[in-house]
Amino acid sequence: MSDELAYKALEGLGAAPLWNFYGNLFPAQPRSRAVPYRWSWQELRPHLLHFSKTLSLEEAERRVLMLVNPGLTDPPATVNTLYAGLQIILPGETAQAHRHTSNAFRFILEGSGAWTTVDGERVFMSPGDLLLTPGWHWHDHTHEGDEPMIWLDALDYPLVNALEAGFYEQYPRRLQPVTRPDDAGSRQFLHGRLTPLWLSQDGPNSPVTRYTWQETHRALEGIADSADGSDTDGIVLEYTNPWTGGPVMPTIGCRIQRLRPGFQGAGRRHTASTVFSVVRGEGATIVDGVRLEWSENDTFAVPGWASYRHLNASTSRDAVLFSYSDEPVMRSLGLYRTEGADPGA
Repeated sequence: MSDELAYKALEGLGAAPLWNFYGNLFPAQPRSRAVPYRWSWQELRPHLLHFSKTLSLEEAERRVLMLVNPGLTDPPATVNTLYAGLQIILPGETAQAHRHTSNAFRFILEGSGAWTTVDGERVFMSPGDLLLTPGWHWHDHTHEGDEPMIWLDALDYPLVNALEAGFYEQYPRRLQPVTRPDDAGSRQFLHGRLTPLWLSQDGPNSPVTRYTWQETHRALEGIADSADGSDTDGIVLEYTNPWTGGPVMPTIGCRIQRLRPGFQGAGRRHTASTVFSVVRGEGATIVDGVRLEWSENDTFAVPGWASYRHLNASTSRDAVLFSYSDEPVMRSLGLYRTEGADPGA
């Protein structure tokens, strides 16, 4: 039998020669399909407002503009394991209650007077707040304010779907009943290391339902200029699970960082894929030679193992970045690696 006939026979036997694929199966280093990319708040916000007037929530269920990485269009994702989207809800609207396996959170960008109900607890929204919706928790939205409410949606569904572990269920009514005190998770747990002793850990997620911007800002201001911080990320703080001291969710880690005026970050790369949202300020992040200029409420992606460094363009004003990544997954699987690196010009 010739090699040609042998190769052809293997195709019908559900087999393939490893030697023809070895370089692709075991690359010398990670090669992400995601690319460095920035999504402009100023350009996308008008489109959000347009669809808020022409598309009802009954028609859409969730009125969201997905932030799709040019390298990850089918299926759509923002980085290889994580998704970001911009969601809008108008005064007087409610969004259908549902739940899914994927972990999710909301980082609030604009508006007031709205809340999400998570497993019977109303969790209120203000700009800069981080609201958690752990996997398989019922959640719906209600808005009783006067202006549009807009937030950054984040989910780990690209990872969950790649693992073929996704489930979804719609609640039998539009809104779930409120069965717990408002903002209970935040009020009971958001006090540093002072944790209620009459409660015990229930699942792998943080019990804090809302990390308020008031507390986050106070932490950043409390540190002020008394710490050197990281030469890569400035004054960087992690949102943590008070039960474990670890990340807020087993698949998603969240951080906030302050870049002092004129900050020129050192270059770095790591295997975690990261999505950034600009809380305030203007600057740039150089990712594998691509310069991403950013300003308030912009979102940008740094793929895994891409070299990056942050620059604060202002010599008089701080820049503040919120970010989330799949670092908890990489660490739990023993796949996290980091090193200094030059991202280029």
